[in-house]
Amino acid sequence: MTTFVALLRGVNVGKAKRVRMAELRALLTGLGYTGVATLLNSGNAVFRAHKGTPAQHAAKIAAAVATSLAVEVPVIVKSSTELTSIVTGNPLAFSTADHSRLLVAFAQDATSLADLVAIRSLVAPPEQFAMGRHAAYLLCASGILGSRAGEALLGKAARMVTTRNWATVLRLQALVDKGGA
Repeated sequence: MTTFVALLRGVNVGKAKRVRMAELRALLTGLGYTGVATLLNSGNAVFRAHKGTPAQHAAKIAAAVATSLAVEVPVIVKSSTELTSIVTGNPLAFSTADHSRLLVAFAQDATSLADLVAIRSLVAPPEQFAMGRHAAYLLCASGILGSRAGEALLGKAARMVTTRNWATVLRLQALVDKGGA
């Protein structure tokens, strides 16, 4: 059985696109997934499945969220192997104080990830930006809110990706390492 991480983009950010994590857990369990656990209130879930690719799970979950919860959002699913690769493959140098300022951009497919290269032109030192095999990384050393690159990564320009700060990524990795719930 393989462990996966599902990341819903843009839920529970404002008043629109509200998804209670208890509903998300019930929905995933109803889809046949096991070991379902959620993290925080921002659309992060860990689950196990006997078969299927991350892209197949992403499509299945997005359709179920739209149908059952009346919320249409992109869903990105990564296998536990991909998540570990994202964590260990982070090429940026940073301190633990920067965990909330380091954004990791997750994309379901290589094309959506490659589109993020345009953000590089918005990076202003001391910011750092790097493209990895499964994710992109942006360190907003002076803060995310004052960063043009951060704004682009969180905004409509990157609508087919979702971001999590490094602290959340590490918490997801810990949840995956525990095997979900």
